[in-house]
Amino acid sequence: MDTLMHYAWLIPLFPLLAFIVIVSFGRQLKEGAAIVGITLTAVSFGIAVLIFWERFQGGGTDYNYVIDWLHIGDIVINMGFEVNPLNAMMLVIVTLVSLLVQIYSKGYMHGDERFPVFYQYLALFTFSMLGLVISPNLLQVYIFWELVGVCSFLLVGYYYFKKEAKAAAKKAFIVTRIGDLGLFIGICLLFWWTGSFEYGAIFESIALGRLEPWMITLAAILIFVGAMGKSGQFPLHTWLPDAMEGPTPVSALIHAATMVAAGVYLVAATYPLFIASDTALTVVAYVGGFTAIFAASIGLTQRDIKRVLAYSTVSQLGYMMLALGVAGAAGYVAGSFHLMTHAFFKALLFLGAGSVIHAVHTQNVFEMGGLWKKMPITALTFLIGCLAIAGIFPFAGFWSKEAILGAVYGAHRYDLLFIALLAAFFTAFYMFRLFFLTFAGKARGKHEAHESPRVMTGPLLVLALLAVVAGFVNTPYAPLLSDWLLSTNTGTAITSIFGEGSEHAAAWLQIVALLISILGVVLAYLMYGKKSISSDTIPEAMPWLYQLSYKKYYIDELYHNVIVRPLGWLGFVLDVFDKYIVDGLVGLTAKITQGIGSLHARVQSGQIQSYGAMVIFGLLLLIIAISLTAKGGGLFG
Repeated sequence: MDTLMHYAWLIPLFPLLAFIVIVSFGRQLKEGAAIVGITLTAVSFGIAVLIFWERFQGGGTDYNYVIDWLHIGDIVINMGFEVNPLNAMMLVIVTLVSLLVQIYSKGYMHGDERFPVFYQYLALFTFSMLGLVISPNLLQVYIFWELVGVCSFLLVGYYYFKKEAKAAAKKAFIVTRIGDLGLFIGICLLFWWTGSFEYGAIFESIALGRLEPWMITLAAILIFVGAMGKSGQFPLHTWLPDAMEGPTPVSALIHAATMVAAGVYLVAATYPLFIASDTALTVVAYVGGFTAIFAASIGLTQRDIKRVLAYSTVSQLGYMMLALGVAGAAGYVAGSFHLMTHAFFKALLFLGAGSVIHAVHTQNVFEMGGLWKKMPITALTFLIGCLAIAGIFPFAGFWSKEAILGAVYGAHRYDLLFIALLAAFFTAFYMFRLFFLTFAGKARGKHEAHESPRVMTGPLLVLALLAVVAGFVNTPYAPLLSDWLLSTNTGTAITSIFGEGSEHAAAWLQIVALLISILGVVLAYLMYGKKSISSDTIPEAMPWLYQLSYKKYYIDELYHNVIVRPLGWLGFVLDVFDKYIVDGLVGLTAKITQGIGSLHARVQSGQIQSYGAMVIFGLLLLIIAISLTAKGGGLFG
C-alpha cells in the first residue's frame, strides 16, 4: 500500500531547492529571495504535516527506505531516510519554526545589503537539520550534523565586519568541534563492533548481547559528548551565549528548532544505546541537571536581553537531558515533550526580543522600559512566552515541565528533583525580571519605540497560540504524545526494561512546582515591577556572589588562560620551529645546492680562452700529482 511517508525525502529537498535558486539568482531576486525561501519552506511544512497526521492516525508503522551507497568488502553502507513518531514530530517543528522565522525576517532584515545571502543561509540551515532528522543511520547523521555546524558558523558570523561576530562564529565552530570529535569516535567504535551504521542493526546487536558493556558505555558517553557540544551543555556551553552576535532571527532558529535541538534529538534517537548503560544515563542526568541550575543562576544577573534568553536555552536543554538521563519511558517522553514545547515558546521569546531591539535599538534591558503601551502585541506575546517557560498553568511549559518533574520523582532521584525545582524558581524569576524591565515602568531609552510591522507580529501571534495549546497534546488526562512515542520499536525496548511508568507528576508535586514558579514571578514583580523591594539588596549584601553570576563564573576567562593562551604560545613556538629550524634546514640545503650550481655556471662560461686555461691548469695539477707519487715510490717506485 502506498503511503505518504514514502515522500518524506521531499521535505528537506525544497529548502535545498530554495538555497540553489537564491544562490543562482540572488542578485536579481534581491529581497524577493524571501518569497522563494518562504514558499518552498511552506511546501515542506505542508508535506511534514500530512506525514505527521498519517503516522499519528496509525496509517502505517515506522517507514525506512535505503539504497546501497558504498560496498567495502562484505560491508554495505546505505543512504536513505526513515519516518518514526519522534522524527515526524521534529519534521513539523523544524519546518514550522523555520517558516515563521523566514516570514519574520522579511521585516526584520528589510534593507540589509546582503538580504539574499541571509536567506541562502537560512535555507541551507533548514535543509541540514531536516536531513539530520530523517537520517536512518549514524553516518548520514554525522554528515548533516557537520553541515548544521557550518551553517551556524555562517549565520553567527553574518555580520562579518564586526569583530565580535567573527570571534563568536569562530568560537561556536571550534567549541562544537570538540564535541563532534567525541561523536565521530563514538560512531566509529559502534561501526567497528557491529559493522553497521544503521540504527536498527546497532540496537539489535545491543539487544543480543554482541557488544561488551564497557563498549556500550564508552560509545554512549562519546555520542553524548557530541550532543553536549551542539546543545550547549556544561562545559561546552560557552559558544551558545556568544552566538547572539548573529541576527536575532538566527538566534530564534538556532535556539528553538535547529542546532541546539540536534543534541537532545540525537540522545533521544539513540536512546536504546543509552538505556543499555546505567553509567551513561547517570552521566546524562547529572550533566543535564548541573547545566540547568548553572545556566539559570547566570541568567539571574545578565543585562543583555538576548543573553538572558541564551542562558535560559542552555538551562532548558539541561532540563531535557536531565529527563532523558533518569531513564525509562517517562524520561524519554518528558524530554521529547519538552523539546517540542520549548521550540515554540523559545522561538516566540527570541522573535519578541528581536521586535523590541528593532524598535529601541539596544539590547540592554536597563535602557528599555515602558514598552507595554507602545508595543502591545509584542508585549502580550512576550508575556505568554514568559508564562510558558516559567511553567505557569495552563501554558505549554507547565505540562512539559511537570512531566520532567514526574519522571525524576518516579525514578527516586530526589537530588535531581531538588535541582530541577530550584532551576524552575530561577527561571520564573529571571524571565519576569526580563519582562518587567523591558515592558513595565517608564521608558529609560532614548529612541521613540513603535510596534513592529505585521510581517513581524504575525509569527509572534502564531507562536503565542502554540505556546498556549501545545502542552495539551500530553496531559495526565490525555497522554496522546506519550502513547504515540511509546508505540515504536524504541518505545517497546524502553518499556520492556523499565516498564511504562508515568511521566506526570503527582498532584502534590504539580502544586508545589507551580507555587515555586509563582513565587519566582511574584519576587520579580516586587523587585522590578512594583519595586517595593530594592533590586540592589543582594548585590550590596553579597557583591562577590552577584559578580560571580554576572561574570558567568569566569569560565571564559578560565578557558582563555588555561587552554587558549597556552595553545597560542605552543602554536607560536611550533611556528618558530617550523619557520627557522625545519624550513631553515631545507633552505640551507637549497642555498648550498644553489651555490654549487652557481660555481659550475661560472666554469661553463662558453669562452674558449677560459676552457684553454682550465686545460692547462688541469695538466699542471696532473703533472704535480705524478711527480709527488714518483717521489714517494708509488707508481714508478
